[in-house]
Amino acid sequence: MNNNQATLQKMERMGMWGMMRSFRTNMEAGAKADFTPDELISMLVEAEWDERQNRRLTRLLKLARFRYRAGLEDIDFGLKRNLEKNLLMRLSDCRWVEQHQDVILTGPCGSGNYVKQSLMESCRRNSLPRDNKCAGNFT
Repeated sequence: MNNNQATLQKMERMGMWGMMRSFRTNMEAGAKADFTPDELISMLVEAEWDERQNRRLTRLLKLARFRYRAGLEDIDFGLKRNLEKNLLMRLSDCRWVEQHQDVILTGPCGSGNYVKQSLMESCRRNSLPRDNKCAGNFT
C-alpha cells in the first residue's frame, strides 16, 4: 500500500469525505505537481468545508420537514397573483428574521403556502438556526 492510499484510508476513517474525494480526484488526474503545498492544503480544506456545509444544509432541510420542496427560483412570477419579485428577493435574505420582524402574506385561502415554504427554505439556506422561530413569523 502506498502513502497516498494510506492517507485516503485515514481521511475516510476520520470522516473527511470532501477532503478524501478531492485528494483522490487530484491523484487520479496527476495534478499533484501543479500545486504548491499550501495551495494543495487550501484546496483540500475548501473541499472539506463545502462538503460539510452541503451536508449541514441537507440535514437542516430534512429536519425542517417542509410540505413542499419550494424555492424562490421555482415561483412563476408571470401568473397574475400580484407577487412582487423584487420584494420576495429582498425577503429571501432573511434580515427580517434577524431583526425580529414579521411577514404577513395576504390573498385567497392557501395562496401563500408555497411562498411561505420558499421563504422558510431560504432562511434555512441562509443558516438560520433550527429553533422554529422562523416559522412563527408567518401569518
